[in-house]
Amino acid sequence: MKTDFDFPNKDLLGPVVFRPDFNAQSKVISANQAWSLFFTAGQEDKVFGFNPEVGRFFTNLLLAIGAAGILWATLFNNLA
Repeated sequence: MKTDFDFPNKDLLGPVVFRPDFNAQSKVISANQAWSLFFTAGQEDKVFGFNPEVGRFFTNLLLAIGAAGILWATLFNNLA
């Protein structure tokens, strides 16, 4: 049996975060890349594309959920 899978780079099929070209020390990732890596468990960093609004949306959503939780705990702490 002969296959046509001749990948020159052995890291091509692995997770993005473990590839040598991704782990450059001077590289800074965007919010889109960070959320893409989070939602795909480190498999892909370009799921959300290059539009910065998606990264800002998820970051602001996370901050709003945290603030609402703190406010809820503060206001309703004495009811129990």
